[in-house]
Amino acid sequence: MGDERRYGEDEVREIFAGAAREGPASLPASVAPIDGGLTLGELQAVSLEVGLSAERVARAAATLDARAGVLPRRKLLGFPISAGRVTDLPREATEREWQFLVAELRATFDAKGEVSAEGGVREWSNGNLHAVLEQTAAGHRLRLGTLKGDARETTALGVIGLVMALILAVIMTAAGREGAALIMPAVIGLAGAGALAANALRLPRWAGERERQMEHVAAWTRELLSAPPKE
Repeated sequence: MGDERRYGEDEVREIFAGAAREGPASLPASVAPIDGGLTLGELQAVSLEVGLSAERVARAAATLDARAGVLPRRKLLGFPISAGRVTDLPREATEREWQFLVAELRATFDAKGEVSAEGGVREWSNGNLHAVLEQTAAGHRLRLGTLKGDARETTALGVIGLVMALILAVIMTAAGREGAALIMPAVIGLAGAGALAANALRLPRWAGERERQMEHVAAWTRELLSAPPKE
């Protein structure tokens, strides 16, 4: 197939290293990609010579392909508020395989979600989290994405708290009120700063966890669809 995915030299090394981590096996001493790269079938042929199973190589290749589709994070005041990825698929999923994917999504994200289909597009969604199987000009793809729903509200509260604290402090100081009178703006300011500090701690962790979950789902789906569909 002329449009079959071909892996460059660095990608070949990463795939074999990933496959070798799954169990005892030796890495090939050297693999020189030919004609612009090696296909998955060619990689699997080489893997058999060094004791790596074709299945392990396919999983490692799927993981590599899944990582390539990470979407840029949307940010608010420097904090990530979204996560997403797009993964090209080897072929269209059957109805049975779609049900398998829905089950994997529910297990991975610990959410039941809702399933819908329209015009050849299949979607699983749970609030702002969604997974979409859709057609493209080149074939089929899986699109995953989510948005942290409460990030804007928490950030707004933090900023408003700091601004209010500053305004109150200026007014009270101008009115000659000092000492204990400034406790109120100090408390409001601390609350605002605390909200922003909480975002600084939780949002990067949240985005990282969602991206790892999406990477797992993308790799799992590519592996599922790497084999011909079963009747």
